[in-house]
Amino acid sequence: MDDLRFRLAADADLVAVVQLRDDAARWMNSRGIKGQWQPGELGEDHFRRIMENGEVWIAEADGRVLGAWELWWEDQDAWGPQPRTAGYVHRLMVDHANAAPGVGRRLLRAAECRVAEAGHALARLDCLADNARLTAYYLDAGYHVVGHKTGKPQPGGTTKSFTLLEKPVQYGS
Repeated sequence: MDDLRFRLAADADLVAVVQLRDDAARWMNSRGIKGQWQPGELGEDHFRRIMENGEVWIAEADGRVLGAWELWWEDQDAWGPQPRTAGYVHRLMVDHANAAPGVGRRLLRAAECRVAEAGHALARLDCLADNARLTAYYLDAGYHVVGHKTGKPQPGGTTKSFTLLEKPVQYGS
């Protein structure tokens, strides 16, 4: 899929991003990945708030949204106060019904490039502590486990435990 393009999301994309997130949650649940995401958990207000304080990116081809992710410049709930040396990738989502294999890695790579372009040395992310499959995915992509966070607040007021991962990134690589 050489025609995959990346762009910042706009208000007109909110419905598509919510649908993508809900579809990704259903896909995870259908494969036995329970507890990570649930359909209906995040709506347009969530993504609008992220767009005001961070970035929401869209990946599209042939007029179809095939993926998205959030990029934050701080994440105190998971990482605590930190120097501004990292970008935090959240909610990496792929349209599994329409995206070719490898699109998720391309999204992750694009997020890492954006972090480096912004002058940050580290891409950071977290995943549910008991999601061994997703942790392995990120390890295979060059991330390293650097810690764990117990009791991170979630949508709806619940808390969960997460594995914290990071990867050095460099502009132009």
